[in-house]
Amino acid sequence: MDSNDRLSFLGRELPASFVVKVLTLPPGDEEPYSEADWADAIVIVESGELELECTRGGSRKFRRGAILWFAGLPLRTLRNRGLEPVVLTAVSRAAMSFVPRAGLSCGVDREPGGEHHD
Repeated sequence: MDSNDRLSFLGRELPASFVVKVLTLPPGDEEPYSEADWADAIVIVESGELELECTRGGSRKFRRGAILWFAGLPLRTLRNRGLEPVVLTAVSRAAMSFVPRAGLSCGVDREPGGEHHD
């Protein structure tokens, strides 16, 4: 990959443990943000310029090549104010793609009251 290459998932075959979704927003179109639609996904702006509007009214624009993670963001709307379609790819883990072996622990969880859970 040289400096002019951009990460893209269009037309790429991924392992079965991943799912690729593609969303195209025509010029002037918008899509209400639904957290469940983007859970666990790395999002790439494949073409166009995406505008993200937050719940408090602020917005940011992201151009082709931007790599995004929507989790935890207070988003309201995905919008295309440009003259060309916005194409987004979202890559996430397939349902149940990682099932830990019995006894496998990734750390120790503690509740605020100090109780311990494995």
